[in-house]
Amino acid sequence: MPSPSTHLRPRALRAASVLVAVALVAAGCDGSGLVPGAGPADDETTAAAASEAVVTTNVADDATGVAVDKVVKVKAEQGTLSSVVLKSKDGRIDGELRADGTRWVSAGGLEPGVRYRVRAVAENADGKRVQSLSSFTTQALSLDQQTYPSLAPLQGETVGVGMPVVVTFDLPVTDQAVFEKHMTVTSTPAQPGTWHWLSSTEAHWRPEAYWQAGTKVSVDVAVNGVSAGGGIYGQEDRTVDFEVGAAHIYKVNAKTHQMNVFENGKLLRTIPVTTGKPGFTTRSGVKVVMEKYDQKRMNSETVGISRGSAEAYDIDNVKWAMRLTSSGEFIHAAPWSVGSQGRANVSHGCTGLSTDNAGWLYSMTRRGDVVEYVGTDRPMEPGNGWGDWNVPWGEYVAGSALG
Repeated sequence: MPSPSTHLRPRALRAASVLVAVALVAAGCDGSGLVPGAGPADDETTAAAASEAVVTTNVADDATGVAVDKVVKVKAEQGTLSSVVLKSKDGRIDGELRADGTRWVSAGGLEPGVRYRVRAVAENADGKRVQSLSSFTTQALSLDQQTYPSLAPLQGETVGVGMPVVVTFDLPVTDQAVFEKHMTVTSTPAQPGTWHWLSSTEAHWRPEAYWQAGTKVSVDVAVNGVSAGGGIYGQEDRTVDFEVGAAHIYKVNAKTHQMNVFENGKLLRTIPVTTGKPGFTTRSGVKVVMEKYDQKRMNSETVGISRGSAEAYDIDNVKWAMRLTSSGEFIHAAPWSVGSQGRANVSHGCTGLSTDNAGWLYSMTRRGDVVEYVGTDRPMEPGNGWGDWNVPWGEYVAGSALG
């Protein structure tokens, strides 16, 4: 939610409005129905009697330092609102008018350091209209007072059935319940799910079971101007639409050294593999493909094995690498271990395949595809990458800030 001086990312303005009361006291008139010194009566702008509509707002005219999460309310007495316009030089803000026309309420956050102008028109039972004009300026915010949400998947991406919605904030959200009320996920067909906060800067959403193949999903993180707590506000609204592709489930057994590749429940291929040797045991549990690289340098120092160690390695251009954990487990081509694939576990925790098998698997795999591991005594940690599926549903639901 950049201030005018920073000119950061464009964002959609959210609804709000402000108005001041228009009240003319009968004693102030000279008997002609006009305010002394005013020109001829005009139904558009001049109140003619005590029964005229009166407009009030919860923000004073010329107010400064108005909070960006202020919900602006406009009220008409002795009449109804026929129009309310709240705008800045950058555009108009929307709001909702109550069915009976007596109240208008802004729909979201304001921009920081911006001057807004409000124009409201109300009319009484006789159809006489009153116009009210006012303005106000919102508080200025630095970037250190605004948290920006990054989303995965990407707009228009097709993902696997295990893909969680991942929202990462660049500054902590301490009032997570308030933020979560402004974060929604909808799908067709509908599937029950929930938000789960991993930390004050990261929240995931997943359905109770794997997504149904072909599901269309919309994510709306409408936190612009919403208080995150601690003097921090949401910087921008974010929306993403994505689609779930075919159900790819890869089942790896570290004891039998085999991977069974399923698509929509059909076994496509059984592939011999090698997994982690003693001391570098591959984790058992449900993993989700996070990233794909047609080639990647793999250096043991990135996983805590120091240079000079007997276990050290530094291999350029490892082909068909697909990340499964933040800690460094990949599926990849391992032509150096073909003799052990299907027979023994000789890797440092990754799952090694022949170059041909790895290339075939890579070509069909998307982010969010599921890899289920069994056969080791080392469990997958839920926070190690996208390990959401290793958390029992009841515990996952408990991770919502809304209870």
